[in-house]
Formats: sequence, structure tokens, C-alpha cells
Amino acid sequence: MNRLFRRAVSVGLLILLPQLPAAALSPLPPPLAHSNQLVVVVTDDWDATQGKLQAYTRGAKGWQPQGPAFDVAIGRKGSAWGLGLAAAPMDGPQKQEGDGRSPAGIFAIGGAFGYAAKASTGLTYLPMQQSSYCMDVPASPYYNQVVDAREVGAEAVKDSTEPMRLDLHNKGDVRYQQGFIIAHNAGNEPGRGSCIFAHLWRQPAEATAGCTAMTAAHMRTLLAWLKDDAQPRFVLLPRAQYLHYQDRWQLPALTGALR
Repeated sequence: MNRLFRRAVSVGLLILLPQLPAAALSPLPPPLAHSNQLVVVVTDDWDATQGKLQAYTRGAKGWQPQGPAFDVAIGRKGSAWGLGLAAAPMDGPQKQEGDGRSPAGIFAIGGAFGYAAKASTGLTYLPMQQSSYCMDVPASPYYNQVVDAREVGAEAVKDSTEPMRLDLHNKGDVRYQQGFIIAHNAGNEPGRGSCIFAHLWRQPAEATAGCTAMTAAHMRTLLAWLKDDAQPRFVLLPRAQYLHYQDRWQLPALTGALR
């Protein structure tokens, strides 16, 4: 089970290309070329800790809103360019481990997780155990991966600050009761940020260490809608950057509360 989850977090999101002559390589398609589901979070600026989330479905008429927009909380220091499916520009802060910023850019959604044995979702779902940890230690060989201490050993996870059963480690904490992986830094580059999720907020609008937080009702709705075969993507950007890169990355036009 846990080997599968580690693959969903890291290796499964890495595209390995054959070594071909430079002339034989064609340009990569836009990062949303094969996706039919999109979760978009827009904030006011790089330092904003709150944003609006809008889901979009792609059909015959292009990207269309899926349900109403709603409030989310992001990193306590705002956001910064992360390592995702589009090359991170240099026109803003760059995501680093422990900076309190949520990664900005376009990212794959790597699977769902939670405290329950099962969940109503079309994403790959894996229940977390008391022994499940996400490794946020840059020097660890398991950096940016969810592992089970029963497999890798207690010594390997002793410095992690990310137990995945927060309810058992932190007095009933509900934040990881339901959530999904935002596949930032899929290559697990040390120090560039780890363990980025969408999860529940502990109290309304409470900022995070770098994740995106929301109500349980909104999370249930998202999880029920998301499905692996739609190749869903997660986008988080300050509004000015969204508008600047909208055409280049073929992002949907902002609607309603996101404008």
C-alpha cells in the first residue's frame, strides 16, 4: 500500500523521456493539454494568505465553472513559485522548505488521503495510519514522500514534522481527515518544498504552513468530483500572474469572485 502511495506522490508523476537527438525532440504540449478537470485558486498578491477556489470542467465549449467559488486559506506567508508542470518564472519569490508559502504554478493532483478506510472519490485513495509520515527533512532519502514507519523504520521518520494521522498525534486535529496531494516538487529536489496538500482547515480562514485549506463540506464536494482519468490539475496564482500567463498556459478565463 505505502509503496503505491510513494509512487503517486513522486515517481508516478515523473515523465521519463528517451534520449533522442535534439532535432528529434518536439516542444512539450501546454501543461493543461490533456486535463479535463481544473482546480484554480487565485489570491490578491504574493503575500495574501486567503484566496478563492473555483473548479472548472473542460467540455465542447472549453473550460466551464463547476459549482460556485469558495474561500480557502493558503500559506501564512502567502505564495511563491513552485516546481510544477510549467517552468517556474523568476518574476516573484521562489518556494523553499519552511518558508510558510504555498507553491504557485500548475501541478498534478497526485491522489487522495484521509483518516477513513474509504472515501467517495474518483481519485486513487489511501487511508493513513498512525505510522504514516510525510518527510519534510531535506536530507532524508524519503524527502517529499509519504512513508510508513513500519516499512522504513522509526529512525527514518523521527525528524519529520508531518505525521499524516494528526488526530492521533495532535489531540484530535482534523486537518488531514480528508485531502489530496498537490504534486509540487515531484522530483523531490532537496530544500525546494515538501508535503503540499489540499486539506481541511482547523478553524475558518486559518493560514497554513504551505498547503491550501478549506471546509469539510467543500472538500467532500471536490473529492466526489475529481477523478484520475480526467488528469486533474491544481493551479494557484496571484491574480496579476494568472492574467499574465493565462494565454501562454491556456488557463480558463476568470469568472465571478475570482476576477
